[in-house]
Amino acid sequence: MSNPGDNSHGYRVVVNSEEQYSLWPSRRELPDGWRAEGTEGSREDCLARIGAVWQDLRPLSTRTSEARG
Repeated sequence: MSNPGDNSHGYRVVVNSEEQYSLWPSRRELPDGWRAEGTEGSREDCLARIGAVWQDLRPLSTRTSEARG
């Protein structure tokens, strides 16, 4: 059984079509609708990457519709 706090297996940053980011265990298959962003490492490294790139937390469809006016 794995320990939820165990970072030994690593994580990867994933993103969906709405440009929402998350982290996912590297050893697990990605869920439908998500793709690897390219960053892999410790939980802390992946969360730092997400914090750096995901500045606007609104889904893409919301941002797009608001931009149209």
